[in-house]
Amino acid sequence: MRQWVKYLEGYLDVLAYSLNDNHFHFLVQVKHFSDSDLGGKTVHELITSRLKKFFQSYTMAFNKQHGRVGTLFQTPFKRVLVEKSEDLTTLISYIHINPQKHGLISDFRQWEWSSYSQVIQFKKSFVEKEFVLEWFGGKKQFIDFHSREIKETDILSLTDE
Repeated sequence: MRQWVKYLEGYLDVLAYSLNDNHFHFLVQVKHFSDSDLGGKTVHELITSRLKKFFQSYTMAFNKQHGRVGTLFQTPFKRVLVEKSEDLTTLISYIHINPQKHGLISDFRQWEWSSYSQVIQFKKSFVEKEFVLEWFGGKKQFIDFHSREIKETDILSLTDE
């Protein structure tokens, strides 16, 4: 997460994440930039450039730590524009439940590499938990929504997983 903060803090707000054994999910909101902040680039170019630096730096650190060389990610990152409010709610929950869906843990609430516990705890976090809790209508509603079963059809149009 240090690499995330180094390369992407100030560019993206994190609404949810889950780091899984062979893939990860981040739900982010792009910050607003003035023309002078963009330096002649589009917002898309700026964010893509920052993400590329993040992935390169993460790969180099991982390879050094594990004594390996080469690429780490098989495919370029995917991104989806969330246009409907109900999709945002579903995606936040889907991301948190994802480790359980893939059989990595029996209860997603116990997965330490997701933002679920960060949202419901009072600890400092880089996740925009106040926004997320307000979005769901409060902590109880956030927890209750995560208890609902999410149908694959609810998210098929939003992900390529």
